[in-house]
Amino acid sequence: MSRARLPPNGLRMNRSRIIKRFVVALVVAGAVPAIAAPLPPDLARAAKNYDRATVDSDTATLERLFADEYVLVNSDASVENKQQAIADFRLPGFKIDPYVMTQPVEIAWDNGAVISGVVQLSWTQDGKHQQRLIRIAHVWAKRHGTWQMTYTQVTRVPQ
Repeated sequence: MSRARLPPNGLRMNRSRIIKRFVVALVVAGAVPAIAAPLPPDLARAAKNYDRATVDSDTATLERLFADEYVLVNSDASVENKQQAIADFRLPGFKIDPYVMTQPVEIAWDNGAVISGVVQLSWTQDGKHQQRLIRIAHVWAKRHGTWQMTYTQVTRVPQ
């Protein structure tokens, strides 16, 4: 008779129980934005500076706002580090059009935050104007009194 193997922590959970816990976590996470407090003023300012820097291709501000370990996951699932993400803004003819984030989700803790929403992103690259509806999520960390972006996930919204 074969015995089921236990995971390294010695606990066994059936699939149904895992799914139930996941659903509960999603429901709780979905309720948080409705009761979340406004963003701290210094974080709100950093987020506005980021938005402005992307539209202005202000690489000096992006250098300051992106943490050294910054990771960007693009809508095509490609992954870029800080230097690669900033290099895009140095490309001749690359320009992001002004945008507005809708359906915002803003959750902040003492030293961390997630700012997310939907953006109709449009930009020019290689002489071609492109546009796509995305859901974007930024993870911020406050270190030594300064907010920096550590991670961005971009997901295409089906249309």
